[in-house]
Amino acid sequence: MTSVTWADEMAPTLLVKIFGGDRPGLTAGLFRTLAGFQVDVIDIEQVVTRGRITLCALVRAPVGDASGGGGEGELRATVHAWAEGAGLQAEIISGTGDNPARGTGRSHVTVLGNPLTAEVTASVAARIAATGGNIDRIYRLAKYPVTAVEFDVSGVPTEVLRTALAREAAASGVDIAVVSSGLQRRAPRLVVMDVDSTLIQDEVIELFAAHAGCEERVAEVTAAAMRGELDFEQSLHQRVALLAGLDESVVDKVRSEVRLTPGARTLIRTLKRLGCQVGVVSGGFTQVTDSLRERLGLDFAAANTLEVVDGKLTGRVTGEVVDRPGKARLLRRFAAEAGVPLSRTVAIGDGANDLDMLNAAGLGVAFNAKPLVREAAHTAVSVPFLDTVLYLLGITREEVEAADAQGW
Repeated sequence: MTSVTWADEMAPTLLVKIFGGDRPGLTAGLFRTLAGFQVDVIDIEQVVTRGRITLCALVRAPVGDASGGGGEGELRATVHAWAEGAGLQAEIISGTGDNPARGTGRSHVTVLGNPLTAEVTASVAARIAATGGNIDRIYRLAKYPVTAVEFDVSGVPTEVLRTALAREAAASGVDIAVVSSGLQRRAPRLVVMDVDSTLIQDEVIELFAAHAGCEERVAEVTAAAMRGELDFEQSLHQRVALLAGLDESVVDKVRSEVRLTPGARTLIRTLKRLGCQVGVVSGGFTQVTDSLRERLGLDFAAANTLEVVDGKLTGRVTGEVVDRPGKARLLRRFAAEAGVPLSRTVAIGDGANDLDMLNAAGLGVAFNAKPLVREAAHTAVSVPFLDTVLYLLGITREEVEAADAQGW
């Protein structure tokens, strides 16, 4: 490896910038023009927005020959002439050395807005600056079903930035996720989801209760438990007791009534394509989660089991209850079985009984969650599309659509 010397840092360089209407061949045209001066390329950056290209090239300044030909002045004139002929504008700035080194503490900040306003964008950028962070790059991840943009930030520890932007998310009413930069971001992950009101739109016990004629009573207890006002295990036993006497055939009816959350299939399919493993943990029932596991190709599933005797529900559950601490234990167990460290796990849930799991994961996502959960999780998604979680992992809508089109 060649070390960078003081002379390298002080060597004259030129920042060549062109901008204007985009079309094929412009990048090749600029570098063919620069090639005539035998310059070394140090850095390149290009972006196209609404058909307008901005292309920057950082190159070593040409030395020129003994007669003065082929030097910086000639390069400037030649580039400007080429740009004018191509219907572009050009700007060339003299300087020395490479770009300044980025600061340590690099993070990705993903902002989801529906819509994303200029006011919110200004507030997020100001918060980043207030922490001492520098925005090195911004690009769009998606325009549908939400606008998702990502800021690459350096110069501030990830946890400091996450704390500051959590306050901004609460104040602005947008969703903001902050994750550390590095190779591990695209490494295979384990993603574990809650089921009721997360993977699916329903509360399974309420579907059972509708067949037992006690839906309203069960819904009241469920709501109190999800708000953290009741002990989950106690509330589970209270609700299940109301189902005593239901015929076992109701299980098939409930399975057919379950509605997946919009984007659920896309989320799971995309994660599996990327080599991730996906599981569910539920305070609901294996009679439904086992069916979902088979239907969606999930790697892991765990839930409570309704006891059935002589073809009837007894109003009891069997085995160890999957409650708030139980979900966190299962996340750790799934991670060990998957061979994935907890730092590369993602947990998604909406209720108070998901909090231990969300906090144990490398990234805990509160999905359309109660205020208590949203405040405690690492980040939140407040739109009813589960596949927006992909944007928090740096996966673009275009990547998803391209993979679908190719059948990958």
